[in-house]
Amino acid sequence: MMWGDKPYHSLDFELKKQFGKKLYKISLDGGMTCPNRDGTLGYGGCTFCSEGGSGEFAQRTGTCEDVWQQIEKAKKQVEKKMPEGGKYIAYFQAYTNTYGPVSYLEPLFTKAISHPDVEVLSIATRPDCLPPKTVELLRGLNEKKPVWIELGLQTIHECTAERIRRGYKLPVFQSAYADLKEAGLTVVVHVILGLPGETREMMLDTVKYLGSLAVDGIKLQLLHILRGTDLAREYEEKPFYLLSLDEYADLITDCISVLPESVVIHRISGDGPKSILMAPQWSRNKKMVLNTVAKRFRQRKMCQGSGSMVDK
Repeated sequence: MMWGDKPYHSLDFELKKQFGKKLYKISLDGGMTCPNRDGTLGYGGCTFCSEGGSGEFAQRTGTCEDVWQQIEKAKKQVEKKMPEGGKYIAYFQAYTNTYGPVSYLEPLFTKAISHPDVEVLSIATRPDCLPPKTVELLRGLNEKKPVWIELGLQTIHECTAERIRRGYKLPVFQSAYADLKEAGLTVVVHVILGLPGETREMMLDTVKYLGSLAVDGIKLQLLHILRGTDLAREYEEKPFYLLSLDEYADLITDCISVLPESVVIHRISGDGPKSILMAPQWSRNKKMVLNTVAKRFRQRKMCQGSGSMVDK
């Protein structure tokens, strides 16, 4: 089956299905940190996480009073792509965006979701930062406009989780996921492909597990080694294996093949800030990456015929 112009259930397809048009994601800064950085769980964050907390593309000011200013500033950066005007996904991206009391989170998120050009509120967070009162807040916001919660799982394998200093075990994710779904929220899960020490089978096991949950969406992210991170220092001292472009393209098609068609594919590569990207260098050319993955899908369709994963 083709989902619009892609051979998988893409986010673009889903947005046009739900909202009748393309929505543009604008990254915002909620002014929070992370329990894995401030000493609650540890210092320095996950080993792959940059100083910007994976929010290098966010508007960085960080107070709830100025969230509309952030939105307006971000809008100006994408308006040239849509001269006729458009609607947006307000994405709180940097660090852990439910790591704060409800008294802080409620005015921040309420302000963002009340902007007339915002159609969806998307919040990136950790599963260990979703206490009951916060989930209840998110439930209420979801009654006003759609709320997506993006959980950074990365892997189901505890040996890898310890190596990358994730700071929580899989049952924590399972509990948070169940709470969010019970509250009626859309849940998108982040997975990193190519983490040190993981085999192809281990990566596929993580994706299969999420497929068994029938998660609402998934972000498949290539591991980027960014300068200034603990992972970069580890790689410099003792380089570990990194996926080639061809291996990554094969892996992506395999990952998507084991997911239910209902799962929305939000991302198949990711962007590492070029100014601090150490490796893999081939990932700098995003167009090349996307074209290689698309080619791999076409090749598999030709080889497998009507029984292929993209025709089922």
